[in-house]
Amino acid sequence: MESNFVDYVKICCRSGKGGRGSMHMHRAKYVPNGGPDGGDGGRGGHIYLRGNHNYWTLLHLRYERHVFAGHGGNGGKSRSTGADGADRYIDVPCGTVVYDAETGEYLCDVAEDGQVVMLLKGGRGGLGNWNFRTATNQAPRYAQPGEPMQERTVILELKLLADVGLVGFPNAGKSTLLSSLSSARPKIANYPFTTMEPSLGIVAYRDNQSFVMADIPGIIEGASEGKGLGLRFLRHIERNSLLLFMVPGDTDDIRKEYEILLNEVGTFNPDMLDKQRVLAITKSDLLDDELIEMLSHDLPNDLPHVFISAVANKGLTELKDILWQALNSESNKIQSITHEEKIVHRNKDLSFLQDELAAMGEDEEIEFVEDDDIEDVDELEDFEYEDIE
Repeated sequence: MESNFVDYVKICCRSGKGGRGSMHMHRAKYVPNGGPDGGDGGRGGHIYLRGNHNYWTLLHLRYERHVFAGHGGNGGKSRSTGADGADRYIDVPCGTVVYDAETGEYLCDVAEDGQVVMLLKGGRGGLGNWNFRTATNQAPRYAQPGEPMQERTVILELKLLADVGLVGFPNAGKSTLLSSLSSARPKIANYPFTTMEPSLGIVAYRDNQSFVMADIPGIIEGASEGKGLGLRFLRHIERNSLLLFMVPGDTDDIRKEYEILLNEVGTFNPDMLDKQRVLAITKSDLLDDELIEMLSHDLPNDLPHVFISAVANKGLTELKDILWQALNSESNKIQSITHEEKIVHRNKDLSFLQDELAAMGEDEEIEFVEDDDIEDVDELEDFEYEDIE
């Protein structure tokens, strides 16, 4: 069964071409020399991206491989201006980042509800011959063609928006914790496996307050280099305010496993090392008090930590208190204000781009549909588009 969570889509976009200007001479009874009255062509339609909080995946764009804007209408007689081409709006969930599918270049970011970003600009309409009349050229018999359309194949990549992101190896207890703290119901079983798609849950806190927690598939050592599922899903924690690292209590070396996770996160995006971090030692119901005290001495001193057990409902209240204090700390507020307006997005690495496309089933070439209504404008003289006063 195909998942409804789609966070990676490749589509072809094409703006509209501008309509050509009219080369028309005014003709009326008893007006032998009416002069030029050709109108301007209409502009081609633009293509916009628009943030919409009602969407949480890119599923609605999975099978819409072509997005075309309307062409501008041609100018007419009596200085009639052609109609502007219809604009196209692509509604995307908040947190969508757009890249060029051929070069991997970062194009834009849609992070807020109602935010509108122009992806492709429609061609300007050509000027009619009425604009070229002068004292020495009172009957110009030429007009401008419209500007051509723009075409581009883009990749839409969703990065989940959440307050707390869970980071850990497979079977660290991330899904179990999320299901214990929220109403989310990710898959949980008593055999080794890893979550295949991210999950979001709203964690209730005191006084009707809450925060959003995101569970991503477990990462492995080397995930930042493309191993496993980590490279595909590490991006979902780039927008989280706080990272909750989760290490099982029965691990041989808790500190070493935490440092491996931290290294993978930092290698993927060094900016994520500036985020607030909390360490949760899971499955602590397997540990006695003496062992917990001994393990606490080996943990990093500057990192808040808590021993929890989602199954035994142990330490969950303390964990929520620590997360809430960290989310509302003064340093976190200052950091969010600093990075909210300027989130650094890197271009996609072309060495991984084809592998990501293949993993998402988006590696097939998408051809543009031929435009059958392009009219022959060979008889029109070429003009450079300059502002005419």
